[in-house]
Amino acid sequence: MNTLLTPLMITQEALMILENELNAAKHFDRQYDDRFGVEGAKIGNILNLRKPPRFLTSLGQALQLEDATETSVPLVLTQQRQCAIAFTSQELGLQVDDFSKRFIRPQVATMSNMIDYDALGQYVNVYNEIGTPGTVPSTRLIYLQANQRLNEEAAPFKDRVNIMSPAQNTNLVDAQAGLFQASDKIREQYNSGRQGLGLGVDSMIDQNVRLQTVGKQGGSPVVNGSGQTGNSLITNGWTANNAVLNLGDVISIGTLTSGVLAVNPQNRQSTGALRQFVVTANVTADGSGNATIPISGPSGFGIVTAGPFQTVTQSPTTGMVINVQGAASTSSLRGLMFVSDEAFAMGCADLPLYGGVDIGERVASKEIGMSIRMIRAYDIFEDRAPCRLDVLYGFVTKYPELCVRIAN
Repeated sequence: MNTLLTPLMITQEALMILENELNAAKHFDRQYDDRFGVEGAKIGNILNLRKPPRFLTSLGQALQLEDATETSVPLVLTQQRQCAIAFTSQELGLQVDDFSKRFIRPQVATMSNMIDYDALGQYVNVYNEIGTPGTVPSTRLIYLQANQRLNEEAAPFKDRVNIMSPAQNTNLVDAQAGLFQASDKIREQYNSGRQGLGLGVDSMIDQNVRLQTVGKQGGSPVVNGSGQTGNSLITNGWTANNAVLNLGDVISIGTLTSGVLAVNPQNRQSTGALRQFVVTANVTADGSGNATIPISGPSGFGIVTAGPFQTVTQSPTTGMVINVQGAASTSSLRGLMFVSDEAFAMGCADLPLYGGVDIGERVASKEIGMSIRMIRAYDIFEDRAPCRLDVLYGFVTKYPELCVRIAN
């Protein structure tokens, strides 16, 4: 008597593997919401995530009212990944463990790695960067500086994770050799070859960390116009008609003694460091070397000089130099140190099930924030069952200030 696998058994197995294979994405806030697909109550493909307001406070006994301004970030579900294979009747008769090893695990492992790769693409929204592009960190100082930058941005101390490239991990484990620490930690690093918990963060290797190529730059770029605020910066002095900056490049303005410095988001006092901004679109200078740079900083704001969402000590003035993080055209990886479940969010929703097919099943879990749909048809000519697994998802950077890029 044949014992055939039911489609629900297959789908549940796939969900387990997908969760187990995710690395960076499992430290994202998971926003699975079954309202996306409820008949008669659909909310579109956008889920707005509310962020708390900020306040200035005041001194004195007299009542001084403040406006409460809430903000939100849109979590948009735009990415649909699938893996599709065809099973013969004989293959469907295998035991679930063997079936998983031969068919489901390789397919879903590939899918989960691509989801993880997509997740790490959120680095382009992060404006703080430590290290030198093109040089893999070889000392602990870089990671301590990344922690320092998170502290300056008022990030919570708990649940910090450090997603590293394999080369980062190698250099960091080597840099830790011979230090005084618990013998079990030394043994764990020696046996596994992985950094693990240390330096205030839980470090892990991820081969899906993303590559950033710095723009061609060129010329001697400076600020063109004093008193600028907002999410764009008018500049000149670039090499004419040159692709000077790329999406994801990081810039700062001026010098430590005369420049645009960062402020702590709670007390609004200078941190003593230049405020970094991330470039939000490719930038090409015109024929006269002029370029308007789209920028983003804390909570998506740009240059804000006052109020509860203040980001900088002052607005830039004409002639302040534009500093670009990294040499022109340098391509290198970007690791991420961030607060788990706070810096980023991942959304997932149910895909519809259709009639007129052999089998349609769905497995969803609010605990892990994922939903996988399986559709199976039947090919009578080949005695096989084409089957596809699909996941619909999206990502958003909730709090870019809770993450620091580490250049390799």
